[in-house]
Amino acid sequence: MRKLLSSPGKMALNDAENASYQNALKHVTELSLNLVAVKVENRPDDFLGWCTELIDVCRNRMNMSLLEEHQLPSLKKLEQVLVLGASVSQFKMARIAPWPIFTAFIEQQASLHALEERLALLDYIKSLKDKTLAEMTEQDRLAFAGKHTNQHSHIEYKFDVEWFASTKGAKVFHILLAQQPESFDLALSHIPDSGDVTPKQYQKFVSAYKKIFTEYTVDKEAGEKPPLAAATRLLAMKRPDQFIALTNAKIDVLCQGLSIAKFNAFDFESYWQDMIGTLRTFAWWHQAEPEDEQELKLWHVRAVLVDLFLFADEDFSLSSNYLRIRDKKSNSIESTYKSGRRARTKLTPDELVDQALAEDDLPEYMQTKRETILKQVKAGKPVEQAIALMRAIFG
Repeated sequence: MRKLLSSPGKMALNDAENASYQNALKHVTELSLNLVAVKVENRPDDFLGWCTELIDVCRNRMNMSLLEEHQLPSLKKLEQVLVLGASVSQFKMARIAPWPIFTAFIEQQASLHALEERLALLDYIKSLKDKTLAEMTEQDRLAFAGKHTNQHSHIEYKFDVEWFASTKGAKVFHILLAQQPESFDLALSHIPDSGDVTPKQYQKFVSAYKKIFTEYTVDKEAGEKPPLAAATRLLAMKRPDQFIALTNAKIDVLCQGLSIAKFNAFDFESYWQDMIGTLRTFAWWHQAEPEDEQELKLWHVRAVLVDLFLFADEDFSLSSNYLRIRDKKSNSIESTYKSGRRARTKLTPDELVDQALAEDDLPEYMQTKRETILKQVKAGKPVEQAIALMRAIFG
Protein backbone atom coordinates (compact mmCIF):
# COMPACT_ATOMS: atom_id res chain seq x y z
CA MET A 1 0.00 0.00 0.00
CA ARG A 2 2.86 2.43 0.78
CA LYS A 3 4.24 1.97 -2.74
CA LEU A 4 0.77 2.53 -4.22
CA LEU A 5 0.21 5.72 -2.22
CA SER A 6 3.53 7.22 -3.31
CA SER A 7 3.52 6.03 -6.94
CA PRO A 8 1.94 9.18 -8.50
CA GLY A 9 5.14 10.99 -7.51
CA LYS A 10 6.84 9.07 -10.33
CA MET A 11 4.11 9.72 -12.90
CA ALA A 12 4.00 12.55 -15.45
CA LEU A 13 1.01 14.35 -13.99
CA ASN A 14 -0.52 17.49 -15.46
CA ASP A 15 -1.38 20.41 -13.17
CA ALA A 16 -4.95 19.27 -12.49
CA GLU A 17 -3.86 15.68 -11.73
CA ASN A 18 -1.08 16.88 -9.44
CA ALA A 19 -3.53 19.12 -7.58
CA SER A 20 -5.86 16.14 -7.12
CA TYR A 21 -2.97 13.99 -5.86
CA GLN A 22 -1.82 16.60 -3.33
CA ASN A 23 -5.39 17.06 -2.15
CA ALA A 24 -5.80 13.29 -1.73
CA LEU A 25 -2.65 13.08 0.39
CA LYS A 26 -4.16 15.51 2.91
CA HIS A 27 -6.90 12.99 3.67
CA VAL A 28 -4.67 9.93 3.36
CA THR A 29 -2.71 11.12 6.41
CA GLU A 30 -5.77 10.78 8.65
CA LEU A 31 -6.44 7.26 7.33
CA SER A 32 -2.88 6.02 6.84
CA LEU A 33 -2.96 3.17 9.40
CA ASN A 34 -6.29 1.88 8.05
CA LEU A 35 -5.09 2.07 4.45
CA VAL A 36 -1.79 0.32 5.14
CA ALA A 37 -3.75 -2.61 6.61
CA VAL A 38 -5.32 -3.25 3.16
CA LYS A 39 -3.46 -5.72 0.97
CA VAL A 40 -2.83 -4.33 -2.50
CA GLU A 41 -1.61 -6.37 -5.45
CA ASN A 42 -2.56 -4.02 -8.30
CA ARG A 43 -0.26 -0.99 -8.59
CA PRO A 44 -1.22 0.95 -11.72
CA ASP A 45 1.40 3.14 -13.38
CA ASP A 46 -1.10 5.77 -14.58
CA PHE A 47 -3.04 8.31 -12.52
CA LEU A 48 -6.50 7.15 -13.66
CA GLY A 49 -5.71 3.57 -12.64
CA TRP A 50 -4.30 4.82 -9.33
CA CYS A 51 -7.48 6.73 -8.54
CA THR A 52 -9.67 3.79 -9.54
CA GLU A 53 -7.70 1.37 -7.37
CA LEU A 54 -7.91 3.61 -4.32
CA ILE A 55 -11.62 4.28 -4.87
CA ASP A 56 -12.18 0.52 -4.72
CA VAL A 57 -10.09 0.33 -1.54
CA CYS A 58 -12.14 3.08 0.11
CA ARG A 59 -15.49 1.61 -0.90
CA ASN A 60 -14.98 -2.12 -0.67
CA ARG A 61 -11.78 -3.21 1.02
CA MET A 62 -11.20 -1.13 4.12
CA ASN A 63 -12.20 -2.60 7.48
CA MET A 64 -14.93 -0.13 8.42
CA SER A 65 -15.22 -1.54 11.94
CA LEU A 66 -11.71 -0.27 12.69
CA LEU A 67 -12.45 3.31 11.64
CA GLU A 68 -13.03 5.90 14.34
CA GLU A 69 -16.06 8.14 13.97
CA HIS A 70 -13.90 11.23 13.39
CA GLN A 71 -12.22 9.46 10.44
CA LEU A 72 -15.41 8.98 8.45
CA PRO A 73 -15.48 12.55 7.03
CA SER A 74 -11.87 12.09 5.86
CA LEU A 75 -12.77 8.84 4.13
CA LYS A 76 -15.70 10.50 2.36
CA LYS A 77 -13.56 13.47 1.28
CA LEU A 78 -10.79 11.18 0.05
CA GLU A 79 -13.25 9.25 -2.07
CA GLN A 80 -14.63 12.49 -3.52
CA VAL A 81 -11.13 13.73 -4.37
CA LEU A 82 -10.29 10.42 -6.06
CA VAL A 83 -13.49 10.45 -8.13
CA LEU A 84 -12.68 14.00 -9.22
CA GLY A 85 -9.11 12.95 -10.02
CA ALA A 86 -10.30 10.01 -12.12
CA SER A 87 -12.65 12.26 -14.08
CA VAL A 88 -9.95 14.88 -14.64
CA SER A 89 -7.61 12.17 -15.91
CA GLN A 90 -10.23 10.83 -18.34
CA PHE A 91 -10.88 14.33 -19.65
CA LYS A 92 -7.22 14.55 -20.60
CA MET A 93 -8.10 11.99 -23.26
CA ALA A 94 -11.12 13.99 -24.39
CA ARG A 95 -8.96 17.04 -25.08
CA ILE A 96 -6.62 15.22 -27.49
CA ALA A 97 -8.61 12.26 -28.84
CA PRO A 98 -9.40 11.99 -32.56
CA TRP A 99 -12.83 10.74 -33.57
CA PRO A 100 -11.97 6.97 -33.64
CA ILE A 101 -10.56 7.15 -30.09
CA PHE A 102 -13.55 9.19 -28.91
CA THR A 103 -16.08 6.68 -30.23
CA ALA A 104 -14.08 3.73 -28.89
CA PHE A 105 -14.04 5.31 -25.44
CA ILE A 106 -17.79 6.03 -25.57
CA GLU A 107 -18.48 2.39 -26.43
CA GLN A 108 -16.14 1.26 -23.66
CA GLN A 109 -18.07 3.37 -21.14
CA ALA A 110 -21.50 2.39 -22.53
CA SER A 111 -22.49 -0.01 -19.78
CA LEU A 112 -21.20 2.11 -16.88
CA HIS A 113 -22.94 5.26 -18.12
CA ALA A 114 -26.18 3.65 -19.38
CA LEU A 115 -25.47 4.80 -22.94
CA GLU A 116 -28.42 2.83 -24.34
CA GLU A 117 -30.81 4.63 -21.99
CA ARG A 118 -29.23 8.00 -22.72
CA LEU A 119 -29.59 7.50 -26.47
CA ALA A 120 -33.19 6.38 -25.97
CA LEU A 121 -33.86 9.65 -24.13
CA LEU A 122 -32.26 11.69 -26.91
CA ASP A 123 -34.19 9.75 -29.56
CA TYR A 124 -37.42 10.46 -27.70
CA ILE A 125 -36.62 14.16 -27.43
CA LYS A 126 -35.83 14.18 -31.14
CA SER A 127 -39.26 12.69 -31.84
CA LEU A 128 -40.79 15.78 -30.18
CA LYS A 129 -38.95 18.26 -32.41
CA ASP A 130 -42.12 19.27 -34.28
CA LYS A 131 -43.79 20.30 -31.02
CA THR A 132 -43.14 23.40 -28.96
CA LEU A 133 -42.84 23.15 -25.20
CA ALA A 134 -46.29 24.70 -24.97
CA GLU A 135 -47.74 21.98 -27.20
CA MET A 136 -46.14 19.08 -25.33
CA THR A 137 -47.86 17.09 -22.60
CA GLU A 138 -46.67 17.89 -19.09
CA GLN A 139 -44.71 14.62 -18.95
CA ASP A 140 -42.98 15.28 -22.28
CA ARG A 141 -42.15 18.84 -21.28
CA LEU A 142 -40.57 17.60 -18.05
CA ALA A 143 -38.69 14.92 -19.99
CA PHE A 144 -37.28 17.68 -22.17
CA ALA A 145 -36.44 19.81 -19.14
CA GLY A 146 -34.94 17.00 -17.04
CA LYS A 147 -37.32 16.36 -14.16
CA HIS A 148 -38.58 12.87 -13.35
CA THR A 149 -42.00 12.30 -11.76
CA ASN A 150 -44.04 9.23 -10.90
CA GLN A 151 -46.14 10.02 -13.97
CA HIS A 152 -43.26 8.97 -16.22
CA SER A 153 -44.43 5.41 -16.82
CA HIS A 154 -41.63 2.92 -17.46
CA ILE A 155 -43.72 1.50 -20.28
CA GLU A 156 -43.73 4.76 -22.26
CA TYR A 157 -40.51 6.35 -20.99
CA LYS A 158 -37.97 3.55 -21.20
CA PHE A 159 -35.19 5.77 -19.91
CA ASP A 160 -34.47 8.08 -17.02
CA VAL A 161 -35.42 11.59 -18.13
CA GLU A 162 -32.78 13.02 -15.77
CA TRP A 163 -29.75 11.60 -17.58
CA PHE A 164 -27.22 14.29 -18.52
CA ALA A 165 -28.65 16.91 -16.16
CA SER A 166 -31.43 16.75 -13.60
CA THR A 167 -33.29 20.02 -12.96
CA LYS A 168 -35.57 18.76 -10.19
CA GLY A 169 -33.98 21.18 -7.71
CA ALA A 170 -34.67 24.25 -9.87
CA LYS A 171 -38.04 25.11 -8.32
CA VAL A 172 -38.58 28.56 -9.83
CA PHE A 173 -37.52 27.28 -13.24
CA HIS A 174 -40.24 24.62 -13.13
CA ILE A 175 -42.86 27.04 -11.82
CA LEU A 176 -42.17 29.32 -14.77
CA LEU A 177 -41.93 26.45 -17.26
CA ALA A 178 -45.40 25.28 -16.20
CA GLN A 179 -46.88 28.80 -16.22
CA GLN A 180 -45.38 30.17 -19.41
CA PRO A 181 -43.82 27.52 -21.66
CA GLU A 182 -44.31 29.92 -24.57
CA SER A 183 -41.63 32.19 -23.11
CA PHE A 184 -39.11 29.34 -23.09
CA ASP A 185 -40.15 28.47 -26.64
CA LEU A 186 -39.35 32.05 -27.64
CA ALA A 187 -35.89 31.79 -26.07
CA LEU A 188 -35.16 28.45 -27.77
CA SER A 189 -36.37 29.79 -31.12
CA HIS A 190 -33.10 31.75 -31.35
CA ILE A 191 -31.15 28.47 -31.49
CA PRO A 192 -31.15 27.00 -35.02
CA ASP A 193 -32.05 23.37 -35.66
CA SER A 194 -28.87 22.73 -37.66
CA GLY A 195 -25.46 24.21 -38.27
CA ASP A 196 -23.09 25.72 -35.72
CA VAL A 197 -24.73 28.02 -33.20
CA THR A 198 -23.23 31.51 -33.42
CA PRO A 199 -22.40 33.79 -30.46
CA LYS A 200 -25.15 36.17 -31.54
CA GLN A 201 -27.77 33.39 -31.57
CA TYR A 202 -26.65 32.21 -28.14
CA GLN A 203 -26.79 35.75 -26.72
CA LYS A 204 -30.33 36.20 -28.03
CA PHE A 205 -31.32 32.98 -26.25
CA VAL A 206 -29.67 34.14 -23.03
CA SER A 207 -31.40 37.54 -23.12
CA ALA A 208 -34.84 35.99 -23.66
CA TYR A 209 -34.19 33.32 -21.01
CA LYS A 210 -33.01 35.83 -18.40
CA LYS A 211 -36.02 38.06 -19.05
CA ILE A 212 -38.38 35.24 -17.96
CA PHE A 213 -36.77 35.24 -14.51
CA THR A 214 -36.21 38.95 -13.99
CA GLU A 215 -39.89 39.58 -14.71
CA TYR A 216 -40.96 37.01 -12.11
CA THR A 217 -41.20 39.32 -9.10
CA VAL A 218 -43.52 37.26 -6.91
CA ASP A 219 -40.95 36.73 -4.13
CA LYS A 220 -38.28 39.31 -5.01
CA GLU A 221 -38.67 42.82 -6.34
CA ALA A 222 -35.81 42.43 -8.78
CA GLY A 223 -36.95 39.01 -9.93
CA GLU A 224 -35.12 35.69 -9.67
CA LYS A 225 -31.56 34.91 -10.72
CA PRO A 226 -31.74 32.85 -13.95
CA PRO A 227 -30.11 29.43 -13.38
CA LEU A 228 -27.44 28.47 -15.89
CA ALA A 229 -27.74 24.71 -15.37
CA ALA A 230 -31.44 24.55 -16.32
CA ALA A 231 -30.72 26.66 -19.42
CA THR A 232 -27.97 24.28 -20.54
CA ARG A 233 -30.37 21.35 -20.19
CA LEU A 234 -32.80 23.02 -22.60
CA LEU A 235 -29.99 23.91 -24.99
CA ALA A 236 -28.48 20.43 -24.91
CA MET A 237 -31.80 18.75 -25.60
CA LYS A 238 -32.45 21.00 -28.59
CA ARG A 239 -28.87 20.76 -29.90
CA PRO A 240 -26.99 17.86 -28.29
CA ASP A 241 -24.25 18.30 -30.90
CA GLN A 242 -23.55 21.87 -29.74
CA PHE A 243 -24.09 22.12 -25.98
CA ILE A 244 -22.97 20.42 -22.77
CA ALA A 245 -25.68 19.90 -20.13
CA LEU A 246 -24.64 21.10 -16.68
CA THR A 247 -25.69 20.61 -13.11
CA ASN A 248 -24.25 22.80 -10.37
CA ALA A 249 -22.30 19.79 -9.08
CA LYS A 250 -20.76 19.10 -12.50
CA ILE A 251 -19.38 22.61 -13.08
CA ASP A 252 -16.25 22.10 -10.96
CA VAL A 253 -15.24 18.73 -12.38
CA LEU A 254 -15.92 19.78 -15.98
CA CYS A 255 -13.93 22.98 -15.56
CA GLN A 256 -10.98 21.09 -14.08
CA GLY A 257 -11.26 18.36 -16.70
CA LEU A 258 -11.35 20.85 -19.57
CA SER A 259 -8.58 22.96 -17.96
CA ILE A 260 -10.65 26.15 -17.80
CA ALA A 261 -11.27 28.57 -14.94
CA LYS A 262 -14.13 27.57 -12.69
CA PHE A 263 -17.24 29.71 -13.10
CA ASN A 264 -20.37 30.02 -11.00
CA ALA A 265 -23.90 28.71 -11.56
CA PHE A 266 -25.11 31.98 -13.14
CA ASP A 267 -22.21 32.75 -15.49
CA PHE A 268 -23.66 32.38 -18.97
CA GLU A 269 -20.70 34.16 -20.58
CA SER A 270 -18.02 31.79 -19.23
CA TYR A 271 -20.13 28.78 -20.15
CA TRP A 272 -20.14 29.92 -23.77
CA GLN A 273 -16.69 31.46 -24.07
CA ASP A 274 -14.71 28.98 -21.98
CA MET A 275 -16.57 25.68 -21.88
CA ILE A 276 -18.24 25.60 -25.30
CA GLY A 277 -15.30 27.48 -26.80
CA THR A 278 -12.92 24.80 -25.50
CA LEU A 279 -15.20 22.01 -26.70
CA ARG A 280 -14.97 23.47 -30.20
CA THR A 281 -11.19 23.04 -30.22
CA PHE A 282 -11.39 19.25 -29.85
CA ALA A 283 -10.54 17.13 -32.87
CA TRP A 284 -13.45 14.73 -32.37
CA TRP A 285 -15.97 17.58 -32.24
CA HIS A 286 -14.76 18.78 -35.65
CA GLN A 287 -15.20 15.33 -37.19
CA ALA A 288 -17.03 15.41 -40.54
CA GLU A 289 -20.38 13.61 -40.63
CA PRO A 290 -19.53 9.87 -40.61
CA GLU A 291 -21.10 7.28 -42.88
CA ASP A 292 -21.29 4.47 -40.32
CA GLU A 293 -24.81 4.34 -38.86
CA GLN A 294 -23.79 3.88 -35.22
CA GLU A 295 -21.08 6.52 -35.43
CA LEU A 296 -23.53 8.91 -37.05
CA LYS A 297 -25.88 8.47 -34.11
CA LEU A 298 -23.09 9.44 -31.72
CA TRP A 299 -21.96 12.30 -33.97
CA HIS A 300 -25.38 13.95 -33.84
CA VAL A 301 -25.19 14.09 -30.01
CA ARG A 302 -21.42 14.33 -29.54
CA ALA A 303 -21.31 17.45 -27.34
CA VAL A 304 -23.70 16.18 -24.68
CA LEU A 305 -21.79 12.87 -24.57
CA VAL A 306 -18.97 14.67 -22.75
CA ASP A 307 -20.74 13.26 -19.68
CA LEU A 308 -19.26 9.85 -20.41
CA PHE A 309 -15.79 11.14 -19.54
CA LEU A 310 -16.93 11.59 -15.93
CA PHE A 311 -15.87 8.72 -13.68
CA ALA A 312 -18.56 6.10 -13.03
CA ASP A 313 -18.40 2.82 -11.14
CA GLU A 314 -20.34 -0.36 -11.84
CA ASP A 315 -23.31 0.79 -9.75
CA PHE A 316 -23.79 4.17 -11.43
CA SER A 317 -26.11 3.01 -14.20
CA LEU A 318 -28.35 1.34 -11.61
CA SER A 319 -29.29 4.76 -10.22
CA SER A 320 -31.65 5.18 -13.19
CA ASN A 321 -35.19 6.21 -12.22
CA TYR A 322 -36.45 4.11 -15.12
CA LEU A 323 -34.86 0.94 -13.73
CA ARG A 324 -36.09 1.72 -10.24
CA ILE A 325 -39.72 2.04 -11.34
CA ARG A 326 -39.54 -0.89 -13.76
CA ASP A 327 -38.08 -3.22 -11.14
CA LYS A 328 -40.51 -2.01 -8.49
CA LYS A 329 -43.44 -2.81 -10.79
CA SER A 330 -41.96 -6.19 -11.70
CA ASN A 331 -41.44 -7.09 -8.04
CA SER A 332 -45.00 -6.01 -7.26
CA ILE A 333 -46.38 -8.21 -10.06
CA GLU A 334 -44.25 -11.14 -8.95
CA SER A 335 -45.51 -10.77 -5.37
CA THR A 336 -49.08 -10.73 -6.67
CA TYR A 337 -48.49 -13.91 -8.66
CA LYS A 338 -46.87 -15.67 -5.70
CA SER A 339 -49.64 -14.72 -3.28
CA GLY A 340 -52.19 -15.88 -5.83
CA ARG A 341 -50.52 -19.26 -6.14
CA ARG A 342 -50.37 -19.68 -2.37
CA ALA A 343 -54.05 -18.90 -2.07
CA ARG A 344 -55.06 -21.33 -4.75
CA THR A 345 -52.59 -24.09 -5.54
CA LYS A 346 -54.68 -26.03 -8.09
CA LEU A 347 -54.89 -23.44 -10.85
CA THR A 348 -54.45 -24.85 -14.33
CA PRO A 349 -51.82 -23.35 -16.67
CA ASP A 350 -54.63 -21.60 -18.57
CA GLU A 351 -55.97 -20.08 -15.34
CA LEU A 352 -52.50 -19.01 -14.21
CA VAL A 353 -51.83 -17.23 -17.49
CA ASP A 354 -55.25 -15.58 -17.65
CA GLN A 355 -54.92 -14.39 -14.06
CA ALA A 356 -51.53 -12.87 -14.81
CA LEU A 357 -52.73 -11.20 -18.01
CA ALA A 358 -55.63 -9.63 -16.11
CA GLU A 359 -53.25 -7.29 -14.28
CA ASP A 360 -54.11 -3.66 -15.06
CA ASP A 361 -50.57 -2.42 -15.69
CA LEU A 362 -49.59 -5.03 -18.27
CA PRO A 363 -49.17 -3.51 -21.75
CA GLU A 364 -51.74 -4.38 -24.39
CA TYR A 365 -49.29 -6.24 -26.61
CA MET A 366 -48.91 -8.87 -23.86
CA GLN A 367 -52.42 -10.14 -24.58
CA THR A 368 -51.32 -11.14 -28.08
CA LYS A 369 -48.58 -13.31 -26.58
CA ARG A 370 -50.98 -15.47 -24.52
CA GLU A 371 -50.42 -18.68 -26.43
CA THR A 372 -46.65 -18.30 -26.32
CA ILE A 373 -46.75 -17.63 -22.57
CA LEU A 374 -49.13 -20.56 -22.03
CA LYS A 375 -46.83 -22.90 -23.94
CA GLN A 376 -43.91 -21.94 -21.70
CA VAL A 377 -45.99 -22.34 -18.53
CA LYS A 378 -47.12 -25.80 -19.63
CA ALA A 379 -43.45 -26.64 -20.15
CA GLY A 380 -42.83 -25.86 -16.48
CA LYS A 381 -41.73 -22.23 -16.54
CA PRO A 382 -43.28 -19.93 -13.86
CA VAL A 383 -45.77 -17.51 -15.38
CA GLU A 384 -43.89 -14.43 -14.13
CA GLN A 385 -40.73 -15.63 -15.86
CA ALA A 386 -42.60 -16.26 -19.09
CA ILE A 387 -44.06 -12.75 -18.98
CA ALA A 388 -40.71 -11.23 -18.08
CA LEU A 389 -39.21 -12.95 -21.13
CA MET A 390 -41.93 -11.49 -23.37
CA ARG A 391 -41.22 -8.05 -21.90
CA ALA A 392 -37.52 -8.42 -22.59
CA ILE A 393 -38.12 -9.46 -26.19
CA PHE A 394 -41.05 -7.24 -27.21
CA GLY A 395 -41.21 -4.52 -24.53
